[in-house]
Amino acid sequence: MTDFVKHTIETAPEASKPHLETSLKNNGRIPGLHAIMADAPGLLATYNFAHQQFMATSLTDEEKTVVWQTVNVEQDCHYCVPAHTGIAKMMKVDDAITEALRNETPLPTAKLEALRDFTLLVIRNRGFVDEADTQAFLAAGFSQTNILEVILGAAQKLMSNYTNHFAQTPIDQVFQKFAWERTSQVA
Repeated sequence: MTDFVKHTIETAPEASKPHLETSLKNNGRIPGLHAIMADAPGLLATYNFAHQQFMATSLTDEEKTVVWQTVNVEQDCHYCVPAHTGIAKMMKVDDAITEALRNETPLPTAKLEALRDFTLLVIRNRGFVDEADTQAFLAAGFSQTNILEVILGAAQKLMSNYTNHFAQTPIDQVFQKFAWERTSQVA
């Protein structure tokens, strides 16, 4: 396994320092993911920008959580599933939604299930979702804008999930209580 550097503000490349300072200010700590991404300033900057833009979408906090965790679970991200479990708690997302996502069991509403199904189709089919599935997503109460917002959320998670796969990023202490391992055979 390649050992990736976990940067501090002091050791990070100059272009990453402002991003790590913002992480420290916003989180009271530098998340392990950010510390590793700091080695590639463009990746950290792009990830942070994608996060800000996804947070500003028209999706509700529950729907954002569905997109994030669907991608995290599908991509088997040992770091992001616990992190987004904690983030969902901070966003006051119902624990039943989080547990259904983590355990790949039915979500509490048909609309949220349609969002998970559509997100999985986007990821698994690399954006080639057939018209019937797209129409089912729209019929569930989503819009064309939401299709594009799902793509944004999936792109953000691709950056973090893949980074964590390569770096085997240790779970931040604050999220260790939410450690996760896939229990289903879906992968």
